[in-house]
Amino acid sequence: MRSIGILGTGAYLPPTEVTNEEIAVRAGVTDEWIVRKTGIRGRRRADPGQATSDLASAAGARALEQAGVGPGDLSYIVVATSTPDHPQPSTAAIVQDRLRAVNAAAFDLNAVCSGFVYALTVTDRMLSTEPGPRFGLVIGADIYSRILDPTDRRTAVLFGDGAGAVVLGPAPQGRGNFAASLLTRGDQHELICVPAGGSRTPATARSLDEGLQYFRMDGRRVREFVGDNVPKAVADLLTDAGLSPHEVGHVIAHQANAVLLREMWPAFGVPRATLHLTAESYGNTGAASVPITLDSAHRSGALGDGEVVLLTGFGGGMSVGTVLTRWLPTRHARSAAPPVGSTVSGRS
Repeated sequence: MRSIGILGTGAYLPPTEVTNEEIAVRAGVTDEWIVRKTGIRGRRRADPGQATSDLASAAGARALEQAGVGPGDLSYIVVATSTPDHPQPSTAAIVQDRLRAVNAAAFDLNAVCSGFVYALTVTDRMLSTEPGPRFGLVIGADIYSRILDPTDRRTAVLFGDGAGAVVLGPAPQGRGNFAASLLTRGDQHELICVPAGGSRTPATARSLDEGLQYFRMDGRRVREFVGDNVPKAVADLLTDAGLSPHEVGHVIAHQANAVLLREMWPAFGVPRATLHLTAESYGNTGAASVPITLDSAHRSGALGDGEVVLLTGFGGGMSVGTVLTRWLPTRHARSAAPPVGSTVSGRS
């Protein structure tokens, strides 16, 4: 099995900014409440004419440009999303057409907010076992603004729209992705859901009247799930990889809630690492949050050659995905202005 690494990153955030004040009125809360509960100060909204594939294509093109890989060189395009353009065809097929990646097999993957880490792991496994130098484009993209109940303060204040992407390809010895773990707790699938619109409860006039097309989340139990499972998944993967927690340099986590991440940070048990945050500026962007935050850290120059970067996503299903990669420099790390982010340092 050949080593596969991240050769380039890219992100796309829609230009329309939505402040806490705009969200707070309909949700029945205040800007102060949103910041205190979530740490989020703003988020982006897709324009009415934009679909998930539009955001995904823009992020993918930026990652390809940075990696110096042409669309025709791609063997795979995998789009992680739970807000696809249509129930069918796949959003990835539309992205393949937009990018003119005529040689790439394309498909979607839905593990909700864990989706990008799941897609990264699947694509890495495909590339590492196939002959010849091959490349894959992995994209996380979501437009949650289309499935939110604006009066539900538990969800309306959290989410933004966006996309992030990476190009995967051959990595030199000692660099690239070297460990991954995926976990699903299907017995808790009801904690996060969109009740209607699928085969169990098709969309009808009655389901629309009842608001069953909206995203729903049991916030308290989701927080408990994250606390019980994410730090343990990190510790178990480090043990399985034979890596000391002190060797982790950076953590790129799903940006579910900035307050939650700051509170949970000590439990990660990686005392010399830096936790990168974009939730304060962009909110929870679903499957896009990990690659957007990765792109922000990378383009700011924070990730050094050979440093260990831990990626972890968690979300509906309920699911957790974690990947360890040893960073390798890319061709144009500063080829575009990075998204806005901040850090929490555990370095000593």
